Amino acid sequence: MVMKARAENPARTRRDRLIHEMVHDPYKTKRKLSEPTVCPVCNAVFLNGRWRWVDSWPLSANKAICQACHRTKDDYPAGVLILTGPFVRTHKVELINLARHHEREENIEHPLHRIMRIEEHPDSLVIKTTDIHLPRRIADAVHHAYKGELDLHYDKEGYFARANWRYEQ
Repeated sequence: MVMKARAENPARTRRDRLIHEMVHDPYKTKRKLSEPTVCPVCNAVFLNGRWRWVDSWPLSANKAICQACHRTKDDYPAGVLILTGPFVRTHKVELINLARHHEREENIEHPLHRIMRIEEHPDSLVIKTTDIHLPRRIADAVHHAYKGELDLHYDKEGYFARANWRYEQ
């Protein structure tokens, strides 16, 4: 019995197929940054393969705007949390403080996870973030503290998350 190799001639193997990204994030850098690289806006430092907060960096460090500052400048959030209902009107300060608390905790280890802006409306709060994980964490904390209805949605191939929380009192 003679077995043939899968590809007898390696030159005939197709190499023109497109490989699609699982998740498309337009703000993700296309190449690895040189180390150390400092964001001139927020002073986060790209070191050992990721962005982090450090006390000091060499004067000769490269400069590049991090993804979070770039998203904030372009006003293009990766995540949105919408808090609605009459409860929001009477507890805005508490809800904003809870969101800011979770942002501070998250931002210690992940400098790119930030709240871009909090928009206050008569019966709602809209929290826009620079990543897809922070809205989920804030929404889970609000849901845990006050109950209500929570709906989460992640785009299948896009880098975007939406969380909707509603509480009728």
